[in-house]
Amino acid sequence: MIDDMSAIHMHRDKPADTPAACRHCGVPVAGVPHIREHGDYSCEACFLSARRRRTSQEMDGDATAVLAEVLAAALDAREQETGLHSKRVACHTLVLAKHFNSDPGLSRQIYWGALLHDIGKIGIPDSILQKHGALTDTEWQVMRTHPEIGHRILSGAPFMAEAAEIVLCHEERYDGTGYPRRLAGKKIPLWARLFAVIDTLDAMTSDRPYRKALSFAAARAEILRQSGTQFDPVATEVFVSEEETLRAMVEVKCGAAETGEGPRGSVS
Repeated sequence: MIDDMSAIHMHRDKPADTPAACRHCGVPVAGVPHIREHGDYSCEACFLSARRRRTSQEMDGDATAVLAEVLAAALDAREQETGLHSKRVACHTLVLAKHFNSDPGLSRQIYWGALLHDIGKIGIPDSILQKHGALTDTEWQVMRTHPEIGHRILSGAPFMAEAAEIVLCHEERYDGTGYPRRLAGKKIPLWARLFAVIDTLDAMTSDRPYRKALSFAAARAEILRQSGTQFDPVATEVFVSEEETLRAMVEVKCGAAETGEGPRGSVS
């Protein structure tokens, strides 16, 4: 288990005299997001797993959870997402959800829904999903079907009913201008409203072909600016209350020098 966040120093490069490998899984950490604590290294994947266990340990050894994570990783690879996008947003959503839920079964549903939020993109043609440049109106119409496709996929598993609702509603906006059903306010499931904040945080603090990653501070400012329009004010309030934890989790992804400088963009 990784210890308290205040003791963590983030590194991107291997010291000349230290073998750089994750102490949990043994994977080499040179060139990938990782942390160093008390001389030991941890890759981002193991760091996220430790963070998730702090919120919900009931998924440990759960074959369904493992399968969901493998599927999410495959989807990230197809979409050429940055690193561990799906696992990051799932873990970060649990950080917010713990303020409203203490039921382990529901925590699993929230985790699965956030983890598999984009599973519907498996039904989107590569010509659209991987297009470089702006989508046409027709292409956007196709892209906007992915929440419903994902909902249909997960609805086939009755034990994922709440997760399927998160998948269906993850592109809705608090002001009712989202899709696919243009839900507004509390008509959007709470867990989808929490996820929306986290998904935006991860997107803004990750490199994209058209821009470099923004700092946590810049992402925070934009999220607060959109409170009441794109985001539920309750969700932004709990986001602010968990700022220290979320900032540290973003820094693991982005990398921060031992000197204390801030995020410098994600490592692909």
